[in-house]
Amino acid sequence: MRIVLIGQAAFGAKTLEALSAKGESIVAVYPPPDKPRGRPDPLKELAEAANIPVFQPATYKNDQVFSQYRDLRPDLTILAFVTDIIPARYLEAASRGAICYHPSLLPRHRGGSAINWAIMMGDTHTGLTIFWPDGGIDTGPILLQKEVAIGPDDTTGTLYFNHLFPMGIEAITEAVQLIRDGCAPRIPQDESQATHEPLCDDRVAAIDWSKPAGEIYNLVRGCDPQPGAYAIFQGSKVRFFGARLLPETAAEPPGTIAAITPDGLQIALTSSRLVVASVRGATGGKIPAAVWSAENGVKEGHRFP
Repeated sequence: MRIVLIGQAAFGAKTLEALSAKGESIVAVYPPPDKPRGRPDPLKELAEAANIPVFQPATYKNDQVFSQYRDLRPDLTILAFVTDIIPARYLEAASRGAICYHPSLLPRHRGGSAINWAIMMGDTHTGLTIFWPDGGIDTGPILLQKEVAIGPDDTTGTLYFNHLFPMGIEAITEAVQLIRDGCAPRIPQDESQATHEPLCDDRVAAIDWSKPAGEIYNLVRGCDPQPGAYAIFQGSKVRFFGARLLPETAAEPPGTIAAITPDGLQIALTSSRLVVASVRGATGGKIPAAVWSAENGVKEGHRFP
């Protein structure tokens, strides 16, 4: 089959690597446009090293871009970590259609922050879906799904890199083989079970210390590594990472620093303590929470508003 791969970052590159190892014919890749600074996208680098044509349109709404894509005569288009909206005509132009990777068990958690919300909403399991996109937001029939448990200490980062990333590469290659064999299913999504959440950004990442301990812990884990759940310190946002939940209660009001140890800050919650291993302030990167406390004169008894 003649395959066009639309994707980006490490996931897109690993998808290209896995498909090439299977002997698939990748006729072109479509990574996002280059950023003004920094390295080119890993998918672009790998494709160029393999002499695979690379296209980086600023928009997919341009008729010339579509004509160029159609001239590739794709049999199958694969969307591997795509943040752009790909118009339906691209999906329909390939003779065998298009498939897309999504890191949730669709129709639950449609949208661009599916892993974050699975953790923040307290799900005990999630997974990935390979589906036939139809131009909507994560809509279209399901080809296959794989499930994984969400551990009590999982973050968005650990869930993705330890499970949903490698499982996703395997699922894409499995889906391609099913399509090649002519036995790939098209299972309608159950719209009665559909959820769609917004992007996980600072509009949802602020910590409300009056919330139950479990909700706060899920928020911090779900926002780790991005964008980082935050509280306010001296008028600036401080973001928390590497959290654990201790069953010990604290006499102090929620949001109060009950202890500062080499392991991090212990912050009082309604029924337990939140241990934060590292933080990121308004400038700079992550540093150990104890180091941040020393540098900023933070003491036990300080309370985040």
